[in-house]
Amino acid sequence: MSQLIVCQNSFGVLLATDSQAPTFELNGEVDRITVNRMVQLSPHAAILAGGAADGVEMCQMLKQFISDEGVDDVQDVYGAALPFLATEFERVMRRKCELIPVDPVHQLHFILGGHTARDPRRPYRLYLLWTKQKRARLDGDEIGTAFSVPRLMGLEYRLERSCNANVSLSDILPEVKYAMEEQAKENPETGPPFSYVFITEEGVRHA
Repeated sequence: MSQLIVCQNSFGVLLATDSQAPTFELNGEVDRITVNRMVQLSPHAAILAGGAADGVEMCQMLKQFISDEGVDDVQDVYGAALPFLATEFERVMRRKCELIPVDPVHQLHFILGGHTARDPRRPYRLYLLWTKQKRARLDGDEIGTAFSVPRLMGLEYRLERSCNANVSLSDILPEVKYAMEEQAKENPETGPPFSYVFITEEGVRHA
């Protein structure tokens, strides 16, 4: 299981992830590999791929699709990403379920974040794409101020409080880094290298 942490305020969006992913062999064995879970989709949007390594490949394909479509605003990116990833998710499910039990493939989820120029009152958006109906179908929801997968409720509460107080993203980052490093100590399925990204009006940049 990966660890994803995100939050947003008037300064922008902060996305954080680890880089460990499970791979499932034909004999049922589970191995772990290092992957780049953070994928920049456009100058003002990026996505995190959580769970099995298949999600990273799906995001790379989505990146090419977004480039071909020529969209940048996060609302447009989300509008294109949800049907694209839902279709790819079904394709991966069909392929994988011929070889391994269905449960491991359910562990795919995504968080998309970015900037929109169309709504000055709410210029930053976060979206969760997941199988919320407990079935092999990807759906989406907009995220509020702070979120994590797996859920770290204490951290989310602290991040929400800081974001509501309009603390700068640079000042919020150390707490996110500390939480990520602590998760890596406590959970062998979470591990470095860690990726941290800011998304502001100027675009996506690594923290």
